[in-house]
Order: sequence, then structure tokens, then C-alpha cells
Amino acid sequence: MSTAAAAPARTGLVLADLIPASRVRDLALVVGGAALTGLAAQIAVPVPGSPVPVTGQTLAVLLVGTALGAGRGFLSLALYALAGIAGVPWFAEGTSGAAAPSFGYILGMILASTVVGALARRGADRTALRTVGAMLLGEAVIYAVGVPYLALATGMSASAAIAAGLTPFLIGDALKAALAMGALPTAWKLINR
Repeated sequence: MSTAAAAPARTGLVLADLIPASRVRDLALVVGGAALTGLAAQIAVPVPGSPVPVTGQTLAVLLVGTALGAGRGFLSLALYALAGIAGVPWFAEGTSGAAAPSFGYILGMILASTVVGALARRGADRTALRTVGAMLLGEAVIYAVGVPYLALATGMSASAAIAAGLTPFLIGDALKAALAMGALPTAWKLINR
């Protein structure tokens, strides 16, 4: 039997669980996650031929879901969506409302934050390979909702919606997954020291 002290077990936890539990903590995390997503959405670059810009929003959504867990991640992105529908101008490029052709991506982000949050609770944010897998799955969920919504909202064919609402974003999303791949496992390594 080893006499060396082992690092405390962290399975079943997400990063937010390391902050002492309270309703105030959870409320602050949910509101903070929504605000971070709204702020990241303002980092927007128009894509020629697409009504959907490249934003920092996707990275924020995936980090919020992973750090907060499925329940708080869902609530945070639901708050983000509901406040935006109500008129808070924090969707991409300072827009609000549910009428935009890109609103389907926001609906997908609610689901994606829940999925990556559930995966993080199972340790998907502890190693680079598992983190990138979780991030890519989260991005796939966003596209699975966003691209069909884009097609319906604009009258585009499926192939046109894929060309305008998926293909131009793949390189940027790979970079976002790489950022998360470095940040999340590093955070856990620092915590476990």
C-alpha cells in the first residue's frame, strides 16, 4: 500500500462543482454563462453568401456546458435564448428575437450545452482526446438543429443550407475544439495538483 497521498477523486464533478455549493452560486453561474455567451456572440465575422456569421458564441456555449454541467448549462443557454427573444440584443451582431434564420443554431446550442455538460460529468473534459470528442459532438448537435432551421427559415434546399450554414464554419469550429482541448484538461490538471 502506498503512503503517498492520492489526489482527491473528481469523477462525477464538473468544474463549477468545485465552488462551494449554494443557490446563489448556481444562479450566478447560470446568469454568468448566459452573459458570457452573449458577449462571445458579439465577436462576429460575416460570411459571404451566408446569413450566419462566424462568432465566438459556439466556443462559449461549449465551455459553459462543460464547466457548468448539463443542468446549469441548459438553464444558462435557455436564459440566453429567452432573454434574446425578449429583446436583449446579445445574439450575433447585437441582434435579438426569434425571427432570424440563425435562431435554429441558438436552439441547437441549448441542446449542445446539455450534451457536453453530461459528458463532462462523465470525465469527457479531463483529457485532450476526450475533450475534442465532446466538443465536436456538441458542434454536431448545434448543426443538426441549426442547418435544417436555416433551410426552413430561408427556403433554401438542404444542400444550399449545408453550403451556407455548415461548410464555411468547419475550420473555425475545429479551432474552437482545439482551444477547448487545451483549456479544459489543463484546468483539471491545475486543480488536481
